[in-house]
Amino acid sequence: MPWYAVRPRDPADPRWPLPGREQIVLKTEGPEDARARFEEAYPSEPYGSPAVPVPNAGLGSFRSDPDALTVEETSEPPAPKE
Repeated sequence: MPWYAVRPRDPADPRWPLPGREQIVLKTEGPEDARARFEEAYPSEPYGSPAVPVPNAGLGSFRSDPDALTVEETSEPPAPKE
């Protein structure tokens, strides 16, 4: 399986849930699977607002804005340092 880097199109996007990390690297079947896994793991505001209590549709969600994320094939990330 290839590795995919998921990052916000705009580095200053306030919805990005990983401060201090410009991207997250996932090993998945393809770019759409990488996007889906990211959105599942980081739904941001998963239950919208009290006025709109819809699951996975909060203001901080990338689900309603597919162009806000870029997904590119990349190499295997380095092992984490302890």
